[in-house]
Amino acid sequence: MDRDRLAKHPCFSKQAHHKYGRVHMPVAPACNIQCRYCTRKFDCANESRPGVTSRVLTPSEAMERVRAVAGRDGRVTVVGVAGPGDPLANRGTYELMGMVQREFPELTMCISTNGLLLVDRLDELVGLGLDTLTVTINSVYPDTAERLYSWVRYKGKVARGPEAVRLLLKNQWLGLRAAVNAGLAVKVNSVMVPGINDAEIEQVAELAGGLGATTLNIIPLIPNAEFAGMDAPKADELAGLRLRCGLYIPVMSHCRQCRADAAGLLGEDKDMETETLMALMGEEYACSVAM
Repeated sequence: MDRDRLAKHPCFSKQAHHKYGRVHMPVAPACNIQCRYCTRKFDCANESRPGVTSRVLTPSEAMERVRAVAGRDGRVTVVGVAGPGDPLANRGTYELMGMVQREFPELTMCISTNGLLLVDRLDELVGLGLDTLTVTINSVYPDTAERLYSWVRYKGKVARGPEAVRLLLKNQWLGLRAAVNAGLAVKVNSVMVPGINDAEIEQVAELAGGLGATTLNIIPLIPNAEFAGMDAPKADELAGLRLRCGLYIPVMSHCRQCRADAAGLLGEDKDMETETLMALMGEEYACSVAM
């Protein structure tokens, strides 16, 4: 991974997030696992969390958005696909990556995945110019993982229980090692769920750091879906865990748990603004043709 590119990636560099932005492309609606804390059913202009998008875009629509955002905001250095499902389970992700590589080779491509298909798709991703990767790994042991995931769909088959989580954990850790060996900068996301995996994330940090991951991002639970009645981690609990994990791997502390269609600097969710800009560009184009 080019160090200059990484220095301009707002999620990988704390110094960069005040200067450089990203644009997320919601081209990946399907997901191949069901996390017990995840729901992708809602869209609210005032809600910012992973899995939320105003609408799913086709790769062609997403490229129009890239042109609109990159054209008006020179701070945008990263094009990411982070959902609302798993990017690696959707062909639209790969189509968009090819388009971006051809038209905007100077932009950094970034994918956020649950890791189930990472080993299977890594060669294709590297060939399409992937620079940075985020893998969500929430546990080390199957017993813990079973409390976090309902089911896994792999190669056309749905698995539940111990079989599902063993497959998922195996593919996540093998995928992480393979991605690092392929030269990618890899960030590991871990969702901190009090009473379930909070005592295990330190081990995730140690293993991820040992395998060469660049950074760890500990994300506090947003109570949703099956975990809607749970409490989010307290600020001091989160801070303490980040401090302990920092002994093994650099820990990100400026994450804003972005929407799947976020654009701009971290903390900015400008999807509706961008959609309006695209509509205006379309009207101007139509007028120019008519003239």
